[in-house]
Order: sequence, then C-alpha cells, then structure tokens
Amino acid sequence: MSTQAAAPANASPSPWSSVARAVALLTVSISLLLTAFAWPSVRSSVHDVPIAVAGPAPAVKQITPLLDQRLPDGFDVTEVADTAAAEQLIRDRKVYGAIDLSSGTPQVITASAASTAVAQTLNSIATGLGQGQGSNTAVTARDLIPLPAGDPRGAGLSAGALPLVMGGLLAALLLTRLVRGNLRRVTGAFAFAITGGLAVAAILQFWLGSLDGSYWANSGAIALTIAATSLSILGLESLLGYVGFGLGAATMMLIGNPLSGAATAPEMLPGWSGALGQLLPPRGRRPTAALHRLLRRPRRHPLRHRPGGVPHARRGAVPGRQPAPPSYRHRRRQGRTAGPARDGLTPQQPPAWDVPAQRHRKRRS
Repeated sequence: MSTQAAAPANASPSPWSSVARAVALLTVSISLLLTAFAWPSVRSSVHDVPIAVAGPAPAVKQITPLLDQRLPDGFDVTEVADTAAAEQLIRDRKVYGAIDLSSGTPQVITASAASTAVAQTLNSIATGLGQGQGSNTAVTARDLIPLPAGDPRGAGLSAGALPLVMGGLLAALLLTRLVRGNLRRVTGAFAFAITGGLAVAAILQFWLGSLDGSYWANSGAIALTIAATSLSILGLESLLGYVGFGLGAATMMLIGNPLSGAATAPEMLPGWSGALGQLLPPRGRRPTAALHRLLRRPRRHPLRHRPGGVPHARRGAVPGRQPAPPSYRHRRRQGRTAGPARDGLTPQQPPAWDVPAQRHRKRRS
C-alpha cells in the first residue's frame, strides 16, 4: 500500500514540451471561440435584406435610389401594388418589412417578431423618407407582427440559443457514456427532446413571457431543435467514435450556433456565413435559426389571414352566385382559340347569368 501511494509522488514531472503544447492548444482554442462568436456580430451589416415597397410605379422608382443612397446594397426590394400585398408578404415571411407609398404619405411597416435588428433599421431610415419625398411630413411606423408584450426586445428567445445547443450536446454526451445500444440511445434522445421542449417552452412562455401562441406548438418546435442537435452528434459518434463526437460538438458550437442569425437575421451575417448557418441543425431563423422560424411565425386567425378579413374563396366564387358550370367554362376557353360555337354560345356572347363576362363585355365596348 505504501509503495503504491508513494508512486505518484516519485513520478517524474512532465517535460516542458508538454506544457508548451498544452498552452498552445489552449491559446488556439480560446482564439477559435472568440472568432466564432465575435466575428459574426462585429461584421454584421444590412445587405440584401428582403423588403417590399408598395405604391405606384413612379413613387417606387423614386424611393429606391434613396434606399441605395442611405444603405448601398442594403435591401432586396420587391415591388407590390398596394398595402395588402405588402402585408401578405410579411405574414408569409418572404420579406422583413415594407415601405408603403400607396397612400401618398410614406409609411414603414415592420415585423419585430421576425427580426428586431431589421425593424430598428427600417425605423431609422423612416425619418429620411419624408425629406426624400420633398416634404417635411413625418413618416409613420407600424409594427405589423410585434414581439410578445412580456418580452418586447426578444431577449429571452435570442438568449435561449446557446443553452439549447449545449443541452443537445449534454444529452449526446450522457447517452454515449451511460447507455449502451444505438436504439436505446436514440430513444433516450427523443424522450429528452420531448421533456426538454415542454420544460423550455414553459419557462419562455409562462414565466419570461418571451413566447405566445400555442404552448404545444412552441414545445414541439423546441423539441425538434434539441433532437436535431443530439441525434446528429449521436450519429457521428456511432460512425467515428470520440472523434465524431468532438467533430459534431465543435460544428454545433463554433459554426451552427454563432451563424444561426438568432440575434439579428441570417441575411445580415457577413458573406456566405448566413447561408452556411442555415444548413446546420441549429438553423432555421432564429434560439437557433429553425427554432426561431417556427416560434417567430405570425399568428393567424382563420378569418383574418387574407386582406379584408374575408376567408379566401376559390377563384370565380362570389357570395350569392353559383359558379359557372365547368362545361361552359371549358367551351369558352376552347372558343377563344379555335372551334365553332356550341349550343348557341360563342366567346363573344356569354349567357345572361355570367355577370363578370357581361361587365367585361361592356368595358370593352
């Protein structure tokens, strides 16, 4: 016993070369960590951010140079005819906001729930739009899809990115060390994703007020993020062993999480980094970018998701009137190209009950 206890004390110290290698490895590690987390934030800027501009064509052509002058190559502009079309693009998450010129006075429409950084950028340029239009009229700003009242800055959702990635890493680590068998490990990862999603959603929604909407939908979105991270690392570990685990952990922590665009927007990250971050499990816009795209989706009412507050009816259907018989519609389309009249109906002679065709005929005459 005494001989075994004295063995560590009599062991020769490590050579100084080992100390140098350890110091060099630690220096490289902390440099990589700082670069991975600080570089995207410092180099973030507004470039090719999709927005909509609504209004007459002359007004749209007049406002586009003003945007390029204030932020060169900052926006990818989609021209639409009216306010309703711009709001629909925002709700469909095709653009982050809009500049409405259809009413004569410029109005900025934002969606802070999609990206607070883009919303702040649009609000900052709103003051210069009135002067660019040749008037001193104040430009109004309207938040179409705001963040929850309990967390108006969206801090809770953005701060939850790193804990969720670390939770997926911890789940993969514990399952590989404590559980044997791939089936049992996968089952454990799915079970943890469900319980973790329920717990995290409850904290964010009922305590911090960072989420609204359906609790079960929010829990499912968070569970998918946890499962994507843990299962990806478990798969790499089963193929490559500890090397695969280290590779997966480094990829999620140093690439996936910093490049998810959770704090700003993927389009604001430098160069190709935003597109790269969307390819990894922590993606998909913002606490990771797939999670944020799910959690920051607009809440729609079934009777209010179309402009005007009326559910979208199929084409040709008007309340109080039955649609035209399919047989006649087919004949009318065929008659426009070629073929004789059938049943006494010609393309120039629509029946009396076809009100839209009669109106079209009057307008043409």
